[in-house]
Amino acid sequence: MLVVKKFGGTSVGNKERILNVAKRCIEDYQKGNDVVVVLSAMGKMTDELIAKAKEINPNPSRREMDMLLTTGEQTSVSLMAMAMDSLGVPAISLNAFQVVMHTTSVYSNARIKRIDTERIFNELEQRKIVIVTGFQGVDRFDNYTTLGRGGSDTTAVALAAALHADACEIYTDVDGVYTADPRKVPEAKKLLEITYDEMLEMATLGAGVLHNRSVELAKKHGVQLVVRSSLTTEEGTVVKENVKQESSEISGVAGDDDAARIAVIGLEDTPGIAFKIFNVMAKKNVNVDMILQSVGRNNKKDISFTVKEEDMDLAVDSLKDYLPEGSYEEINVKNDIAKVSIIGAGLRNNYGMAARMFEALYEANVNIRMISTSEIRVTVLVNRADMEKAMVAAHSAFKM
Repeated sequence: MLVVKKFGGTSVGNKERILNVAKRCIEDYQKGNDVVVVLSAMGKMTDELIAKAKEINPNPSRREMDMLLTTGEQTSVSLMAMAMDSLGVPAISLNAFQVVMHTTSVYSNARIKRIDTERIFNELEQRKIVIVTGFQGVDRFDNYTTLGRGGSDTTAVALAAALHADACEIYTDVDGVYTADPRKVPEAKKLLEITYDEMLEMATLGAGVLHNRSVELAKKHGVQLVVRSSLTTEEGTVVKENVKQESSEISGVAGDDDAARIAVIGLEDTPGIAFKIFNVMAKKNVNVDMILQSVGRNNKKDISFTVKEEDMDLAVDSLKDYLPEGSYEEINVKNDIAKVSIIGAGLRNNYGMAARMFEALYEANVNIRMISTSEIRVTVLVNRADMEKAMVAAHSAFKM
């Protein structure tokens, strides 16, 4: 049996936790299993590296940031190999260049293209535990790239798919996937299982348990995931294609305060103007989420959309540079906002779910600024100060 285990930064944040993870991996190894371990950077090391970079250069290039940030995971995997060696078990650490993990050339947000598995299988045949850096890859020019925040999850799932692993386990500082962030919604409950589609929506909309691309890959390749805590032995949450129907109509509530709204005001009401806006965003690798277009009046219309807050300045500067002069009146930006969403397969077949959410927010005195829906999700844009209040109200309305 081949097992891929991923551990987050808090799971390897100090000596004691590194040894704890080493022992958990060795337990599987001693059962006769092949074990591949994927690690994030220790604790807050990524944040510390970002802070150091900003001290030197307030606006560092993304290429150099990726070069810097990959050192965090390399520190983790080498220390873990040392820990396992001290416990009498052979282990080897490999970075993305040694594997090789091929990615696109989009610095800070690269996508995995393929993984060479020969080196890993050779090490496993020698009965070593193989410890691989998460979050990073190598592009066709031999530059290091990173996969974005939470990218170690994606590394683990991609490895599980490439190696045809029998299990893929994601260990975090929580013991599973909850109906909402328990730090914000005390009544949140742990889910025993959740579908890929529901988990993908939750991950995309702010639930930080899994990286959204990892869920995409898991669904595409049929990799069943288990999310559990590295600090306890409790059973976690299984993420898979089909689950038993739960009594609740929705599976969860998510909140995301990493958002900015950009409104392009007074656009010409002519064919192709929306294409010009979002083509610019695509060329700059800015991911756009909620989109709202107003009804045209006097040959003018407004288009509003949301992006990650870190992409706000790039998005605005790009629009100003590329939109034809005189094709709009102004660009309005607001970044003290947040997205709150309800997610669940029950939205497909139950009427009035959106209305119930809107009623709950009305009773909580939360103003809605934008609305976006999909088959299994309703998302609203609210003031950032109202996010937690809105999450609690929505969670309570559906009695999860």
